[in-house]
Amino acid sequence: MPSFDIVSKTDMAEVDNALNNIRREIETRYDFKGSNCKIELADPAITVHADDDLKLKQMHELLQTHLTRRKVDAGVLDYQTPEKSAGQSVRQTIIVRQGIDKELAKKLVKQIKGSKIKAQVAIQGEELRVTGKKRDDLQDVIAFCKGLKFELPLQYINFRD
Repeated sequence: MPSFDIVSKTDMAEVDNALNNIRREIETRYDFKGSNCKIELADPAITVHADDDLKLKQMHELLQTHLTRRKVDAGVLDYQTPEKSAGQSVRQTIIVRQGIDKELAKKLVKQIKGSKIKAQVAIQGEELRVTGKKRDDLQDVIAFCKGLKFELPLQYINFRD
């Protein structure tokens, strides 16, 4: 029986490369001269330290630009609320999401089953396994999922006949 998996994985090596490029750009940009702006990676999360809200927004733009250059979808970033540090400085934690959480998986299963495509969907941890009798049904599921608007980028892997 043909099957494939729906996953959401982020290449953390590419995220690290993007952060290294951002650090280099912060050192050379004129508007960041003399500021205490920095960006750090602690495996599932990114911590951004900025002097003020304007610099924080500039760091967000840098982050999205450099991730897009490295072929990482910026939709994997989950911005937490900024925290005030000493003086006017701001600190923000940005979580890099890996895998499909339970709520999103349930919504996805419900929508696939509601589409009347002849395929079975099973939640397996942080991924979904889709099986069907015909290959065309599975391709219809992929096309249907691509048409849905989710904030999390999805990948379709392990397509087996």
